[in-house]
Amino acid sequence: MPFLRETEYVGEVVWLGHVPAGQSLRATAVQELDLAFDGVAGERHEGLNRASCVRVKNLYPTGTEIRNVRQLSVLSVEELDQIAQGMGLEALDPAYLGASIVLKGIPDFSHIPPSSRLQAALGATITVDMENAPCVLPGREVEADQPGYGVAFKPAAVGRRGITGWVELPGRIQLGDHLTLFVPDQAAWAP
Repeated sequence: MPFLRETEYVGEVVWLGHVPAGQSLRATAVQELDLAFDGVAGERHEGLNRASCVRVKNLYPTGTEIRNVRQLSVLSVEELDQIAQGMGLEALDPAYLGASIVLKGIPDFSHIPPSSRLQAALGATITVDMENAPCVLPGREVEADQPGYGVAFKPAAVGRRGITGWVELPGRIQLGDHLTLFVPDQAAWAP
């Protein structure tokens, strides 16, 4: 019996972004991403390891070297539309959120189980870390271009910010590719 169960859900890649190393979270739209074991070359979140941040402060002092399971930020176009609506915007550019990949067609995307896999037809595979909780950084990017709207990002994005993940099997992802969702075949935790 497999430990990862293929689902009927397949997400179409509708947007790809490259987040250059540096201070800004803003992504640049690209046609393809070459995924390596350490993520995407030259990106802000590239690396096998990373410095711990506020998201794990109850485990490690800030700056402790830990495994990098946040190489990629994957979102759904459906949830981006919901965030935009909650912010009072017609649309929300995924570049503001530092998105790596935006998919269309997987419902309730931000809540797919940790350790799920998103696999392209040619094999490139992303392992889901967990839901990506909203932070203030995308709001700052929105505010720079659309004054007055940035503060609305964080509350509108709760439960809709997508997931973070890491490269399990390297390969190329291109616009128009389809990623199949595999989920862990296990019972929900019920202590």
